[in-house]
Amino acid sequence: MKVLVTGANGFLGRNLCAEIENIAAGRRKNHPLPSLPELLRFDLGNTPEQLKEFCAEADFVVHLAGVNRPKEVEEFDKGNRGFTDELISALENAGNNCPVLLSSSTQAALDNPYGRSKLSAEQAVTAHSERTGAPAFVYRFPNLFGKWCRPNYNSVVATFCYNTANGLPIRVDDESKLLTLGYVDDVVEEILSRIGGRGELPCELPVTHEIALGRLAGLIRSFPSVRENLRIPELSDPFVKKLWSTFLSYLPPEKAAVPCESRVDERGAFTELIRLDSAGMFSVNVCRPGYTKGNHWHHTKTERFIVVSGEGVIRQRRIGEREVTSIPVGAGAVASVDMLPGYTHSIENTGESDLVFVIWANEEFDPERPDTYFEKVIPED
Repeated sequence: MKVLVTGANGFLGRNLCAEIENIAAGRRKNHPLPSLPELLRFDLGNTPEQLKEFCAEADFVVHLAGVNRPKEVEEFDKGNRGFTDELISALENAGNNCPVLLSSSTQAALDNPYGRSKLSAEQAVTAHSERTGAPAFVYRFPNLFGKWCRPNYNSVVATFCYNTANGLPIRVDDESKLLTLGYVDDVVEEILSRIGGRGELPCELPVTHEIALGRLAGLIRSFPSVRENLRIPELSDPFVKKLWSTFLSYLPPEKAAVPCESRVDERGAFTELIRLDSAGMFSVNVCRPGYTKGNHWHHTKTERFIVVSGEGVIRQRRIGEREVTSIPVGAGAVASVDMLPGYTHSIENTGESDLVFVIWANEEFDPERPDTYFEKVIPED
């Protein structure tokens, strides 16, 4: 099927076209479209003649083109209602009654130049549907955020994320102001479902997020220190997960690296990687050939070892008993091994190269209360 996307180079258009191209190239196996799509991209660089050609060929039209920050107020009507009329005329002249999906705005309910122009575009699409029987899907999207959104333009999330990621200040005039936000990937999935013949009426975005402007600013302002301290935000909150990804998309690539401090001795090295507010921490450990690490136990702290390189053996013994359990690790077989509370444990490098293993611990190391007690795994007679 051929999908015409107007405004293909805009924020939403770019994200939608990227996913349609993924589907067309077979990079996304599970998708809602009935067949592999062919993308017809239309934006400012295209001609009216190309619009007519595309409208004659299209099996589905996603109309995203519009004006929201013009130099002159009159451009609202020309860019929103005027171009929509041009699109509809091209479809009707070609006798093409394919479905049309319009990206409108919640501001269409407001009496301002932008809102009135979006409402006029909605009315034009609805009238076209009534005249021709072509299915029409009109979405009034809230403020959208996500990767590739232009900062310092018309998205407060993009502006806050870009400025914060680049060490620039952000300004909040009314911290209590409530925002309703939609995430671009959620919008893309909704549009793809509609193209694929799915979706319910009326046309509404299934997932939106409401947040006060002050809290939004506070979250974004916290992200740089979160990264610098090797932390990850609380990603169980869907909005925070989306906001974190959006923030990272504005980070200059040369700032993507965060230094990790390693503790090195003759046995090898230990390096903290990630700290999680509610799920402990990750680290990577290197044990040199012939050495053993560990020989300690914990009351409540638990650890999980995953050997990714080298060969070794993990040993555990229950405190107060003498029986030792040995588990070979490495040698091409990757296993996840829990260090059991109340068991002293160790890991020995039995190979000829460094033994490298990732450790997850259910809590961060607290030097004031480390919950770590030395005791050899192999008891002395």
